Amino acid sequence: MREIPVVDTTLRDAHQCLWATRMTTAHMLPVAEKMDNIGYQRIDLAGTIQFDVCIRYLKENPWERMRLMRQRITKTPLSSFTRSKNLVSFDTVPDDVVALWVERLVANGFREIGSFDGLNDVDNMLATLDIARKLGVKTFGALSYCLSPVHTDELYVKTAKDLVKRGKVDAIWLKDAGGLLTVDRIRTLVPAVKKVIGNIPLELHSHCMTGLAPLVYLEGIKAGADRIHASIAPLANGNAQPAVQSMASNLRGMGFSVPVDDGLIDEVSEHFRRIAEVEGKPMGTPQEYDAFHYEHQVPGGMMSNFRQQLAQAGLSHLFQKLLEEVARVRTELGYPIMITPFAQLVGTQAVLNVVQGERYKTVPDEIKKYALGYYGRLLAPVAPDVLDRIVANGSPKIALKPQPLPPAVEKLRKEYPNASDDERVLRFMFAGNQMDEMLAAGPMKTDYVFEKPLVTLVRELAERKITRVSFTRVA
Repeated sequence: MREIPVVDTTLRDAHQCLWATRMTTAHMLPVAEKMDNIGYQRIDLAGTIQFDVCIRYLKENPWERMRLMRQRITKTPLSSFTRSKNLVSFDTVPDDVVALWVERLVANGFREIGSFDGLNDVDNMLATLDIARKLGVKTFGALSYCLSPVHTDELYVKTAKDLVKRGKVDAIWLKDAGGLLTVDRIRTLVPAVKKVIGNIPLELHSHCMTGLAPLVYLEGIKAGADRIHASIAPLANGNAQPAVQSMASNLRGMGFSVPVDDGLIDEVSEHFRRIAEVEGKPMGTPQEYDAFHYEHQVPGGMMSNFRQQLAQAGLSHLFQKLLEEVARVRTELGYPIMITPFAQLVGTQAVLNVVQGERYKTVPDEIKKYALGYYGRLLAPVAPDVLDRIVANGSPKIALKPQPLPPAVEKLRKEYPNASDDERVLRFMFAGNQMDEMLAAGPMKTDYVFEKPLVTLVRELAERKITRVSFTRVA
């Protein structure tokens, strides 16, 4: 009986997709020890967007969150990953900053570190993987999936071989952020990749936007994949990963062993269900099939943020038109994979095109840099007429040929002589007063109280159908 380990995404990708990354440390801590004992292969705790939301919106110190979680999760490895050479930024950062970031991840308790790149450029991922390996932690490299004429099985086989040979990774992560994998495609892709990576584990990571991810997982495991990424319902389905509850049940029914504690999963599930009810947060539900999703390919995490931002700007009525423009822009830009940062860049350009009524009238700096190769090797050329407009309307300050970035860490240490490296690397990534505001907010909350005592009493009395009660004043 083949064993299928599970990588948990509840504390990272699931709430990123369903709660716009607004899960707080106080939400997590009460169930940390239970999650440690479930039997996961690892627990995915933070990518890079978690740092951004912690600092800018939650006013929580992300490093402190990780230390607190590490104190409670001692058996199961915590994992993180980098967004290639972008980290938290939409722009590239110097290699020594990437190295410092990885060093601080390891110092704060992460034992498995990965990297993904929106162009599947292995050179960009090596900046993270090489440092992590030297620091003695396990590594995983991503095959970022999308649909296009250039993203063939042959391309993914070549990238996987490169990650194994040059990246020396401990696992390969088939990252389908857009929920685009189909049953037919997984049947050819998994055997092709497994053939060249051998005994190195192949992990399946998808999203449920089209409703196909659970079936894709089951067929992928039958085809030879080794692990699945899943989250605990109600933080599952919808734009998030398949639910570990149903995946474990189905895999066991197919004759596989899934080493997770169902009872503990149910307890954690109830915890997050109550939080969702108290705070009015959405709970994931199975999605209906949506053929149009395969055209725009907007990922789960971005979809929830996109809707929220459009609503705040009073532009909700443009949502469908924007998705159509996203599909067009993506094709014109040479099929960038719709994951951060390229999903956001394509989305921003689409918004500008629709709102201004003239396509590429305004060109963000990042779009011009992308088109000129600042972020890595493009797998397909930008449409010539679009490239002309991008170069003409983009900032003249951006050189037509990318230049190497100078080291920044030594300067950073001189600029903040009394700060820790944890603080320094965050100050590099978050400009202005964002760090000061987060630090000024004081200690973050670590306890979560579902109801005030009086509310609890009233609810219990109602349940018992007690209609009369007296309160005694205590001096």
